[in-house]
Amino acid sequence: MAGPGKLHDAAKLARNLDWNLLRTFIVIAEASSLTDAAERLHLAQPSVSNALKRLEERLGKRLLDRSPGRYGLTETGRRLYDEAVEVQGAITRIATAIRDVGDEVSGHVRIAMASHVVCPLFDDALRDFHHAHPRATLSIEIQRSRDALAALVGRRASLTVCLVHKRSPKLEYRRLYREFFGLFCGPMHPLFGREALSIEHLAGHRSVSFVTDQMDDALRPVALLRAAAGLDQRIVGTSANLEEVRRMILAGLGIGSLPIHVARPDVEAGRLWRLPPYDDPPAIDVHVVWNPASRMNRAEAAFRDRLVAGIEAAPIGERTYR
Repeated sequence: MAGPGKLHDAAKLARNLDWNLLRTFIVIAEASSLTDAAERLHLAQPSVSNALKRLEERLGKRLLDRSPGRYGLTETGRRLYDEAVEVQGAITRIATAIRDVGDEVSGHVRIAMASHVVCPLFDDALRDFHHAHPRATLSIEIQRSRDALAALVGRRASLTVCLVHKRSPKLEYRRLYREFFGLFCGPMHPLFGREALSIEHLAGHRSVSFVTDQMDDALRPVALLRAAAGLDQRIVGTSANLEEVRRMILAGLGIGSLPIHVARPDVEAGRLWRLPPYDDPPAIDVHVVWNPASRMNRAEAAFRDRLVAGIEAAPIGERTYR
């Protein structure tokens, strides 16, 4: 049983702790560096460092391990992050609970999405939702799949459309569509336009890729494809955004992987060249994910239900793009 001194300290902390510090700490915890956190918060890095220092001083605990070559939360930091996310969710639920509810559906839907999602079913859901509920508004923010899922857990997004590596029992998932990845090069590449290529011709060539193209991440099948092709292990360019990976391929930085159905217009226009292997390309599933613990407003629930209904009405064959 906690003594009166500890209870007094907890009550004092609850009174004095600044929510803005916790909000900043959530971003620090989800970022890859303090510089990255500062960019996400649109603040100068010293301001973010000072906020972290004030929070650590107020708690009397070290929260972030910034030793040489490391950037990660301490055990105390991980526990604080989990609690801070819950606090953030509670604040979001308060805002949702006090919104006006009239006969007409209104409210805002926040969608965190992986880059360049090409899916007619999703576009149809957007169109139908807007026609049915013209007072509702939407925002779509392009993020790395990992960041999109973190936004969902932190109740900063209504739902996400992203790649999934490991499923969380706290979230709900529906497969939106399946796409297949191939290897491509741009006009500046020596293999561009060459017929009768085999996978052996790719060995040793430089490559560009997605940040999730790793053996332990969502694009693991694509990483295996690169390995099977014998591409140079040193990746010369990476991005979380499909358009930027495409830009690097077109600029001749190296061979890169893209969804075949997304790259098709560039291939037909002579801007990209498809490379082997041509058979059995790796399949990647794109999911719609939401947090059942979040209290959705009427607009969020209506859009989710419209999208899920579209998924359930269409067999996976109709949602598979080669």
